Amino acid sequence: MTTAPGSADALTAPRPRGGIVQSVGDSLVIARRNLIRMSRIPEMIIFGLIQPIMFVVLFSYVFGGSMQIGDSTSPTVYREFLMAGIFAQTVTFATAGAGAGIADDMHKGLIDRFRSLPMARGAVLTGRTLADLVQTTLTLVVLAVVALLVGWRIHEGVPKALGAFALLLLLGYAFSWIGALIGLSVRTPEAATSGGLIWLFPVTFISNAFVDSSNLPSWLQPVAEWNPFSATVQACRVLFGNPGVSTSDAWPMQHPVWASLLWSVLIIVVFRTLSVRKYRSATA
Repeated sequence: MTTAPGSADALTAPRPRGGIVQSVGDSLVIARRNLIRMSRIPEMIIFGLIQPIMFVVLFSYVFGGSMQIGDSTSPTVYREFLMAGIFAQTVTFATAGAGAGIADDMHKGLIDRFRSLPMARGAVLTGRTLADLVQTTLTLVVLAVVALLVGWRIHEGVPKALGAFALLLLLGYAFSWIGALIGLSVRTPEAATSGGLIWLFPVTFISNAFVDSSNLPSWLQPVAEWNPFSATVQACRVLFGNPGVSTSDAWPMQHPVWASLLWSVLIIVVFRTLSVRKYRSATA
């Protein structure tokens, strides 16, 4: 039996896929790999849940009675004011985990193995950030339940509340790309964790998350009002109908939903580009 030249290759060779199709498929494969890994290390999920719950309890019951929101010093009012900030802090603190995970893969040589495979160059990083987004979503759901138990409520209906949570997840996904760049730029997972947290503290605390930005020193107020983190917090308060909506004339505070969207998209575009470029050079 004879076979025409090239016919066997035609039967066994995979069909060519477009760049976008391959990138999406490869990214989903890597995301699945990371989700399976997370499920086999439940401590990662448990510790990720404990920290935000502790923040809710500590800020609500330790500082709640001493904070003034508008003309009120009611702990209940402060809890409703606080939760948008806690939600935003939680999704952004996932950045450290994203960076540590990528740094760990780099340290173990897994990134080099992925690079040797016929896969899209950005798929490894996209898959990792998507897996982190799934974990962040789970954390946000648990945190919302805890918030309801301590007295937080939504007042603008479920559709707007879902929009607020979507903005939070978009911000968290955007910041995870910053974590990816940090993870590719350091040598160890420990350094990635430290590097991922150091810059997050000023970003989250020089904002409107825990106090009204009008109470900050005058020179810090513009920094807080143009902080991408503050824009998302403000947007969530508007969409949740919670107290503490800023009266500042700054554009992000007057149009927080649009500001939050624009900041998040800009961060994704800039840091995804830098991360993919760093990935190519770091593993070359």
